Amino acid sequence: MTRQWADLTPATQSGIVILAAIQIVLAVAAWIDLARRPRDAVVGRKWIWAVVILLNIIGPIVYFGWGRRPLARSRPRPAPADS
Repeated sequence: MTRQWADLTPATQSGIVILAAIQIVLAVAAWIDLARRPRDAVVGRKWIWAVVILLNIIGPIVYFGWGRRPLARSRPRPAPADS
């Protein structure tokens, strides 16, 4: 027997809505990061990570955990020497 949305308790409905919202937010954040990140700062191919991010809530977590390399940060310029 298949349960319908109306058959679920309000607590279960709320839990599903919250998990869905978390999944969507994580996926959008991961795709934005992937699009903005330089190719050499991604482990592997970007298109593969774009597909991995589709995998429920696990995909974005895997991307954030193992799919990114640290971005190179520019070094601050030294202060000019007083003459």
